[in-house]
Amino acid sequence: MKSPIYLSILEAVKQKHKLFIVLIDPDKCSDDARIHQFATLLNKAEPDLVFIGGSLTSESTACLIKQLKTECHIPTVLFPGNAIQFTPEADALLFLSLISGRNSDFLIGQHVVIAPAVKQSGIETISTGYILVESNDTTAVEYISNTRPIPRQKPQLAAATAIAGELLGNKLIYLEAGSGATPPVSFAMISSVKKSITVPLIVGGGLRSNEDILSALQAGADAVVVGNVLETDPEKMLDFAKTIKNFVQ
Repeated sequence: MKSPIYLSILEAVKQKHKLFIVLIDPDKCSDDARIHQFATLLNKAEPDLVFIGGSLTSESTACLIKQLKTECHIPTVLFPGNAIQFTPEADALLFLSLISGRNSDFLIGQHVVIAPAVKQSGIETISTGYILVESNDTTAVEYISNTRPIPRQKPQLAAATAIAGELLGNKLIYLEAGSGATPPVSFAMISSVKKSITVPLIVGGGLRSNEDILSALQAGADAVVVGNVLETDPEKMLDFAKTIKNFVQ
């Protein structure tokens, strides 16, 4: 019987095992050949999870997940940008609340729209506090959500936001610089947030190299998410997997 995704994350954190998560945007992986290429690499790299989603996503998340599951054994988790991206085909759903912003639609509005369907589906749902961090450029999630990210020089503000998310009942905190962001979330901010919470911490956005990944792990990230760089250089997945699996705290 398949272990619930959240329990597997908690067990990994308990064992001090850092998690490698690959993010796939359906809009950038929509043809069969591309999906096959990713599935082949996923089977070789063996990341812990595959997140599926994006800020705009017009392609079907359900079709992508179905095809991946025919070729790949890695658990899939929905990382939805809005309610219409929901599909029960995934193994779990990050029920994201954009706690760094003040747009009620991404704090609770989208959730109300999709809640009945999510409950009826029986999919594992993981309440996640999503914190967007300032990048040098406006990211897609910042534009679409119409929210201001937390200034990257304000780690104490990110920490306070993460604490609030945990106190509100979020089971995960996701610290994100945005897809393709420069620079990634700083060491100081990751460290400050990690020291302030007891739930697992996921970090993503702008992680393009082994050095970026190692910095995030050393700062305290329990899991790192890599996506954008793999769209142009998917083979890097193998190297990143080796770096994360060999990491010693």
